[in-house]
Amino acid sequence: MYKNLVVITRIVLLFVLAAVLILSAMTTSLQSQHAQEDIAEAIPSQVKEKDRMVHTVYSGAESVTTQPVLSSASTVKEKKQSKRTVYLTFDDGPSGLTGEVLDILKKEEIKATFFVLGEQASRRPELIRRIHEEGHIIGNHTFNHDYNKLYEKFQTFWNQIKQTEEIVRLITGERPQLVRAPGGTAGKFDETYFRLLQEGGYRVFDWNVDSGDSKRRGVPAEEILEGATTRVNSDESIVLLHDGAGHEESVKALPDIIAYYKKNGYQFDVLTPEMEPVQFKLQSKVKPKLDQPGAKWIAEHVSVNAALFKPGRILKVDMSGFATEFAPGEYSIVNRKIMVPLRSAVERLGGEVSWNVNNKKVKVSLTNTKWEADPETNTMEVSDGSGKTIISEVTYVGHTIWVPIRDALEISGHPVKDVLSDSDKYRIVTL
Repeated sequence: MYKNLVVITRIVLLFVLAAVLILSAMTTSLQSQHAQEDIAEAIPSQVKEKDRMVHTVYSGAESVTTQPVLSSASTVKEKKQSKRTVYLTFDDGPSGLTGEVLDILKKEEIKATFFVLGEQASRRPELIRRIHEEGHIIGNHTFNHDYNKLYEKFQTFWNQIKQTEEIVRLITGERPQLVRAPGGTAGKFDETYFRLLQEGGYRVFDWNVDSGDSKRRGVPAEEILEGATTRVNSDESIVLLHDGAGHEESVKALPDIIAYYKKNGYQFDVLTPEMEPVQFKLQSKVKPKLDQPGAKWIAEHVSVNAALFKPGRILKVDMSGFATEFAPGEYSIVNRKIMVPLRSAVERLGGEVSWNVNNKKVKVSLTNTKWEADPETNTMEVSDGSGKTIISEVTYVGHTIWVPIRDALEISGHPVKDVLSDSDKYRIVTL
């Protein structure tokens, strides 16, 4: 009897031990499985470019998309929540309403971006100056907003950008690098527009929040508010508004638009060239352009333009009471000579330039001296019959004549006294 009890006890103990071992194995397996799942969640898997998730920037017109960058599997860090930012942008000004817009922005202590028309800027330089002085950003919205001409061929669009750029530069001393296409790029820009504007140093911005204040005449403020506060799947909201004539309701809606974004924790900021711009997708049904710019035109106009926005020394010229400055890219140094565009240099120093069709020379009047520049013979000659002539490098760059600034000043009766330089500028002083 005793022996039987011992045997039964041993069998029971064996079963218990086996059960413990089985449970332990199951627990270890489950823990391993959970650990593997945690790692899988923490480390993103490798995916092919075509399989990445795509985030839509703007859901209105066919829009540009951005693709998320996968983090490294070796460094897994908690993702910081970026602060939501709203960029208020105003097109078509300045107008009689722009001052009211600026008053509201000043009261609310926020900055905005103004895409101005050159035609309007030339009529209201005091508003351009105020926009600049109060810390807002000025962008380029072409000269006259004429769709029919702007989108026929790229050269017309480019010329209007440069025309407005020069108007703003003369008022503020700075060139607008930001560009917004009238009506937006969707259905209007072909690949050439996007590519050449980027090559020329510009940054083209569309928007991802449309206030709808220009979809018809007299859009009421309540409707504009609703459109301007549309939520988008992005931490950055670029809001399209207008401060051109006829947009009184946009001005009326502006305080409520600002209040909405403040209430919802947004910070306000201005667009900059360093940002990745929001752009609508290139559409396949764009109206064919009349012609495309050739390689020679691109080299003469576009390729050299980007230098205007690169850091470098300013060239300052002081000439008997007249002074002007050339930004980096507006002049060049060739064979140790400072070369400038002849027309630009003379007009900035208070003179006049014209083209003599008969002898194909450039007629110049600067201070009290009249002279001609001849690109065929590389000479500058005084027109008073004195016979004073300077052998110079009168050079065509594209369709523009460039000359050594020293020679132009000398034949005008203002020989160079000093050429000074420091880390940020060259300074030419004349007698």
